[in-house]
Amino acid sequence: MLFGHIESRAHRIDHMLRLRDLQDETGGFNCFIPLVYQRENNYLKVTDFPTGQEILKTMAVSRIVLDNIPHIKAYWVTATINLALIAQEYGANDLDGTIEKESIQAAAGAGSSHGMALEEFVHLIKDSGFTPVERDSLYNELKVW
Repeated sequence: MLFGHIESRAHRIDHMLRLRDLQDETGGFNCFIPLVYQRENNYLKVTDFPTGQEILKTMAVSRIVLDNIPHIKAYWVTATINLALIAQEYGANDLDGTIEKESIQAAAGAGSSHGMALEEFVHLIKDSGFTPVERDSLYNELKVW
């Protein structure tokens, strides 16, 4: 769910409720990813962006509403690594990967173009009080640090 541009909180909740119903019907979602809209190089000319607090509230509400979807991703590329690490305390249980090179979000202002070294990523997760776990795309555990 892309958020932080033209939608309201009510739109976000409606989106989550629709996903919840669809998940009840299909069981097809492994993960919900709230993507934070990036403010540069776009045509929407958005001027009112969500604060860190609003982003964390969106994470927390998604974890409560989407209790039938096992994983909530704090995609650090759009939320920043610091906010994504904090989001683990708000219900996120997936930070995504190290990413070697990222250009789409970086073109819109995200500071992710050079990715992150695995050692740094593991250290940041451990330092925030969590256990880093490498998983495949189906969330099968591959390695625990």
